[in-house]
Amino acid sequence: MASPVAARLTALRRPGSVDYVLVLAVVMLLLLGLVMVYSASQFATSGDPGYWFRHQIVWAMLGGIALLVTSRVEYRLWRRVALPGMVLALVLLVAVLVAGHTIYGAQRWLHVGLFSFQPSELTKLVLALYVADWLARKGDAVRTLLNGLLPFAALTGVVLALILLQNDLGTSIVVAVLAIAMFYAAGANLLQLLPTLALGGLAAFVLATGSSFRRARLDAFLHPLPAGCADAASYQICQGLISLGSGGLFGRGLGDSVQKAGYLPNPFTDSIFAITGEELGLVGCLFILGLFGLLAFRGLRVSRRAPDAFGALLACGLTSWLLAQAAINIGSVVDALPFTGVPLPFVSFGGSSLVTSLAAVGILLNISRHADAPPPAVPQSAP
Repeated sequence: MASPVAARLTALRRPGSVDYVLVLAVVMLLLLGLVMVYSASQFATSGDPGYWFRHQIVWAMLGGIALLVTSRVEYRLWRRVALPGMVLALVLLVAVLVAGHTIYGAQRWLHVGLFSFQPSELTKLVLALYVADWLARKGDAVRTLLNGLLPFAALTGVVLALILLQNDLGTSIVVAVLAIAMFYAAGANLLQLLPTLALGGLAAFVLATGSSFRRARLDAFLHPLPAGCADAASYQICQGLISLGSGGLFGRGLGDSVQKAGYLPNPFTDSIFAITGEELGLVGCLFILGLFGLLAFRGLRVSRRAPDAFGALLACGLTSWLLAQAAINIGSVVDALPFTGVPLPFVSFGGSSLVTSLAAVGILLNISRHADAPPPAVPQSAP
């Protein structure tokens, strides 16, 4: 017999209701992000401390609209636009190589009128839709070499190649994790997948050591604290670790960061977790980690309880994307991973990332609304 506590928890999540726990986790990350963007960008624009905050508010509103729309659209309808969406994403990835703008060494921005966006951010969402549809249609054939692994590797390889040509290793890793997680969840043959992953790891190592820029990043990862943060390659990591360390347990206080005043590069984008640690301390950092842990639990729960294979795979892909990106950003800041420039979902400044991430959460919420709760018990066969 179920306990009274379990019965109450089940009653809170009836079929067709909103997953308020997932909404709460995302809203709290978003609100904390807005506060930290305002605080971390105080000195970024001379004479206008609210400049970047106002921009982030606009993107948050657009992202909120995207979330509302995707949460109301029946998730199976996205299968109709999966193929044309994938074609459009590939065209945009090629376009950014031809007419894109380079910022911080990565050519990943397209300008359209007053707005600029990153096609690679849209690609994450579209790829999750397309791969979920493709894997659901394949069924058990995903375990075969000719109908499963080879076409999957070809598609993923093309997308990764186009992103790597933009010199954007961080986003390529996020895309790879997203695709591999979905392929594994669909029932991939591990005897085929493991050698492929080993080959991919070898290719990543070759890429990482094949250019002086990336070799410098690896050296900075291994030696993050040179005297006086004098090494240019490790400067951002070094200043970020100083920022985290100076925050202690409870932080210096909101708005009182020293590192954001010209010492730590990109304090409101890639390095916002370091500023959070300086101002809100270890407690603030653990709070962010706890919210992402809650997002992971609810997202994977949606995947397990989805009513069909497409919904399960799509929820798995979207959740893996958001978690992988968060892990890479935080891991880079704390020097657990070589530094790569990816935003912290819902927290860092960034319009393309924020809008697509919130759209992904809306799809997760819609899948959750169609899930059965609790799932029917599976009868056990006699031994």
